[in-house]
Amino acid sequence: MAGLFDLDGTHVLVTGASSGLGRHFAGTLARAGARVSLAARRAGALAETVDRVEQAGGQAHAVVMDVTEAAGIEAALDAAEARFGPVGVLVNNAGVTVTKAALDLDESDWDGVLDTNLKGVWLAAQATARRMVRHGGGGSIVNVASILGLRVAGGLAPYVVSKAGVIQLTKSLALEWARHKIRVNALAPGYIQTELNDAFFESEPGKALIKRVPQRRLGTAGELDGALLLLASQAGSYMTGSVIAVDGGHLVSGL
Repeated sequence: MAGLFDLDGTHVLVTGASSGLGRHFAGTLARAGARVSLAARRAGALAETVDRVEQAGGQAHAVVMDVTEAAGIEAALDAAEARFGPVGVLVNNAGVTVTKAALDLDESDWDGVLDTNLKGVWLAAQATARRMVRHGGGGSIVNVASILGLRVAGGLAPYVVSKAGVIQLTKSLALEWARHKIRVNALAPGYIQTELNDAFFESEPGKALIKRVPQRRLGTAGELDGALLLLASQAGSYMTGSVIAVDGGHLVSGL
């Protein structure tokens, strides 16, 4: 059964891989046997991620990519394919957020979040899928959404809209691309503990939010690994258009 989740020799491209969940996913996929191309805008941080993967015995390669620029995505895919061959799995992880009341948002705030979180997912998925069709082998696309694409929180209007869009985009692409043997699914994390949110969750508002999670705790990055590998590997071969929430029961908590 363990072999179902193997990615031995599969070329996986991870966007937003310079830090946070993207960096974690890179290590997880490499340990499952994948050859991993790591994409983000920050070359220095990408190099650090590559070093971590290689020191753990994995195979990794960095490609600088801004997911909001179609030409840059094509150039990054060219470089990735030159190193590891056709991409078999795309993990669309790049994302940003702005925390502001809706009345205080600027147009640039809205555009910045939607361009990266939704347009960027679309551009990377389309460019990769076109190559999957051309190579004829199909593949898997895993879009990283959020439980905030299914529910809302204050001060995050562009973020929740972008993630709701990712979920609907996932379903639309799954419908269209199934005939090409391309599976498209979404991973929707709940509140996951990272270096970036430690301070907030130590504050009183953060502690209050944790109490609303039925399991009464934050998730860890490692607790996303099972769902990620399911969607990326042949273990999920009959899954497309699915949205998997990993949230400690947050979505089923009372209103």
